[in-house]
Amino acid sequence: MGIRFPSMIANAKQVLKFQNLYSTKNDQLHVPKGHVAVYVGEIQKKRFVVPISYLNHPSFAGLLARAEEEFGFDRPMGGLTIPCKEDAFIQLTSRLNAL
Repeated sequence: MGIRFPSMIANAKQVLKFQNLYSTKNDQLHVPKGHVAVYVGEIQKKRFVVPISYLNHPSFAGLLARAEEEFGFDRPMGGLTIPCKEDAFIQLTSRLNAL
């Protein structure tokens, strides 16, 4: 079993492109139907827009459980906040996007 770096890089670029598509300066609050905005980061939070289908995946559910433990129902950013490194989040969403 080998590591597929080219496909991981392509998927990461696609996630970042998708995130940038819905996160323009003029339209920060727009979230397309079937998606949810999440804030990711340990110190400085960055906004990502991801498909709702990701919420059902066990790996993503683990991040949500961690967020619940850390923040409970207190949402400091006004939305769903996930306390993990941005790189780890991009790696996870890249894998989910490849499924």
